[in-house]
Amino acid sequence: MATSASAAGFRIAVDIGGTFTDIALLTDEGLIHQSKVSSTPSDPSVAVVEGVGQLLAELAIAPSAVREVLHGTTVGSNTILQRKGARTGLITTRGFRDVLEIGRIRMPDMFDLTWDKPKPLVPRRHRLEVIERMAADGEVIEPLSEDSVIAAGEALVAAGIEAVAIAFINSYRNPAHELEAESILRKKFSQLLVTTSCAVLPEMKEYERTSTTVVNAYLLSAMRSYLQRLESGLRGIGVHAPILVMTSNGGMLAAGVTCDKPVLVVASGPAGGVIGAARLGVARDDSDVIVFDMGGTTAKAVIIEDGRPTMTSEYEFRDGISTSSRFIKAGGYMLKVPAIDIAEVGAGGGSLAGIDKGGLLVVGPESAGAAPGPACYGLGNERPTVTDANVVLGFINDSALAGGKLAIDRGLSEKAIRHHVGDPLGLPLSDAAHGIRAVANAAMARAVRAVTVERGRDPRDLTLMAFGGNGGVHAPDLARLLGIPRVVVPPMSGIFSAIGMLASDIEHTALKVVSRRLDRMSAADLKAIKAGLQREVAARLADDGYRAGRTAFLWEADLRHEGQATELTVPFEGDDLDDIRERFVAEYLKTYGYRDTTPIELMKLRVAGRGLRDNRLDFGAIKIADRASATRAATRRISFARGEPAVEVEVVGRNAVGSAARPGPLIIDEFDATVVVPPDARVHRDAIGCIVLEFDA
Repeated sequence: MATSASAAGFRIAVDIGGTFTDIALLTDEGLIHQSKVSSTPSDPSVAVVEGVGQLLAELAIAPSAVREVLHGTTVGSNTILQRKGARTGLITTRGFRDVLEIGRIRMPDMFDLTWDKPKPLVPRRHRLEVIERMAADGEVIEPLSEDSVIAAGEALVAAGIEAVAIAFINSYRNPAHELEAESILRKKFSQLLVTTSCAVLPEMKEYERTSTTVVNAYLLSAMRSYLQRLESGLRGIGVHAPILVMTSNGGMLAAGVTCDKPVLVVASGPAGGVIGAARLGVARDDSDVIVFDMGGTTAKAVIIEDGRPTMTSEYEFRDGISTSSRFIKAGGYMLKVPAIDIAEVGAGGGSLAGIDKGGLLVVGPESAGAAPGPACYGLGNERPTVTDANVVLGFINDSALAGGKLAIDRGLSEKAIRHHVGDPLGLPLSDAAHGIRAVANAAMARAVRAVTVERGRDPRDLTLMAFGGNGGVHAPDLARLLGIPRVVVPPMSGIFSAIGMLASDIEHTALKVVSRRLDRMSAADLKAIKAGLQREVAARLADDGYRAGRTAFLWEADLRHEGQATELTVPFEGDDLDDIRERFVAEYLKTYGYRDTTPIELMKLRVAGRGLRDNRLDFGAIKIADRASATRAATRRISFARGEPAVEVEVVGRNAVGSAARPGPLIIDEFDATVVVPPDARVHRDAIGCIVLEFDA
């Protein structure tokens, strides 16, 4: 059970990144303490337990005083990326075993002759068929054969299968056969982990439903064992608080729910920062922003409109990168679950730079990660990274990071860049470092364009909110590339994804397949569907301790024009069908650039029920505990542009920046991050504590 809405005590939020594990602690008085420790990729829970223990000891807080641990995890995404999930089997309707491999018969790039289709998480020999059939309206055409289910179970167990996904055709209309098959397997083969598509995704489209169910089954063992290790480790240091896990759509779920539906948290990592950015944007009266989160491994971009992140009902996970499948299809494993619509590229501080076979400079997606990390860490990596380029050019403190916890060796950065980039291209050290930054910036600009220009939004009309350990270093370059007039770097930007979790709510979702023309529905039809969904979600929230008066319900509709195969999602309020129609028409025009006059179909209704927390972080009254940064010089020599001489730049802390705008250049060094103010920008600190950079049009 999740923590009660009124529980008091210390709350801890932990975000695991590819390089650092970020920890934020919120006191009853609203004061935030922060810490960073190196991630432990072999077992991420080790860094969490060690980091939490160190911070509690440093603050002299009794572990028993912790009331809640909020967690953004990369376990799901890493398990898929490393292909370390459970040995998984699939039981499906006769004639449909190859749906998982056929997919959408699409390529992410039709002209890429080197592209290899991702191997299915379940090989064909482990995809077995049983006798059963449901009609599209849910009527039983052929009863489920118990003998065929038992035979399939015996074959899978004999093959060493650990987890089984059950996905029958049309089960979203009538789940009886799936539930019966699940009961048979649990009774006869209790050692198997079983998941059904009707429990994970009761929606039409058999490929999307099958793929999502398979991913869920694939992750069950890894997620359960990880959360058990984490809970055991925290108990070992005296923390007995419940664990809440960040979901891909920005809500929080109890760890027990996550153990059964790990597919909901595959994109857990970046969601906290996006929710924090949305809450912060509203607090500073800037509700339309582009979120830019650059960490050690990847860079992410999201657009927030009217204080709400853009959401998607499906996305694909591919090569460590999550992307909405609205524009790129078949590049990875389909997950049709509610998620924040994120564009992600493999360009982070740890992204490796080198020369490809054609003699061109490339950066990422391969990353040095936390171990061994960039060359300047001195932990064995001799190849240059984006961080090494920033060290050489002076953007990053060249002696230590994370408040002095992590020593930096500039000489190792210089050696790596010269050997792997400068000498092969015949470039001096500074030019080679600028080249690495330029390639990385171009990749990150593509991510921003993917959520703005490609979706009908003009980035020049929006504010760029940058965070992550490297967000404040690269955001000014992106703003210049894209014509964005303003960059906002929030307080504690280097651990902002953890901070955002403190501003999140418990959230449960439910949906109903409607599949009706909008003009053939009445307001009474809409009310009846909404009432059923609200009852379902309200019951789950009540189990978590949130009763009427402490809940809120957010509604979304998936619509399309008649005859189309894909939908657009629009938020709505009330029971006005005309309002829903107008919202869809506006979104369609914004996304695709034209109006369609064919009838509109309401395909699905979705509700997100939130448990409103008394102790949710209020960005309008944020208080930050002082934290020593690494020893910094009064000035640093910075090379801002290729071909221009380096200049001596003042280095200050965030509190030294006042409310009156001052011209760049300037470097703002903090415990958790660095903010670069280039010569063509003006900078000030707003009332909340955000660093605001403004550029001339």
